[in-house]
Amino acid sequence: MTFHILTLFPEMITESTNHSILGRAIRSGKIKINPVNIRDFAVNKHGQVDDAPYGGGAGMVLMAPPVYDAYQHIRVQAAAPSVPVVYLSPQGKVLTQAKAQELSTHKEIILLCGHYEGVDERVLEEIITEEISIGDYVLTGGEPAALVLIDAVSRLVPGVLGKPESHQDESFSGETALLEYPQYTRPAQFMGRDVPEVLLSGHHGKIEAWRREESARRTAEKRPDLIKAPEWKSVQTQ
Repeated sequence: MTFHILTLFPEMITESTNHSILGRAIRSGKIKINPVNIRDFAVNKHGQVDDAPYGGGAGMVLMAPPVYDAYQHIRVQAAAPSVPVVYLSPQGKVLTQAKAQELSTHKEIILLCGHYEGVDERVLEEIITEEISIGDYVLTGGEPAALVLIDAVSRLVPGVLGKPESHQDESFSGETALLEYPQYTRPAQFMGRDVPEVLLSGHHGKIEAWRREESARRTAEKRPDLIKAPEWKSVQTQ
């Protein structure tokens, strides 16, 4: 899978994706990161890519021509006839596990990282297929949000995680999309706290039932907003 990133700071992307699971996926060829510097398509020799907003106001706005030309540069490279073009914006729909799963089915994605006071609306109308936010807050630029999206989507690409089932029991995953159950490892006792006895029993049926119950309990306590009647009922009756 290839992530094309339109950005003013490509080094933020490359330096942050060379580590851990994502770094191994890149080195093995399962994931490709292609940051494209919008400044390479500046409107003049001074590298100008932004200007004051019409109508006045604080800050600067990314100009339409360099963003569009950078996008066209990627479209020439892209193998797929149609590629999702995502603008990382606090005005977009919040990124969910379901959306990450959907995006992971594409061979290529183009991500646009905004900066300053935003991007000229006309180029957004021309090239963007959807806007995505990583939360209800504002960042200094779109690069951190792009990195979150890249990480969330990449780990769902076949072969990126060591085992295909690694993400199936995680929070927000699976049929019920509840929070993940608690995890324990050695030692069996730590600061007076014991590992739950059922996990030491070797009884897979009881362990599975305990994990379902703990997922439901955790969700009710920590994220009651996630509980929907059909999904909650299915967990409680299993």
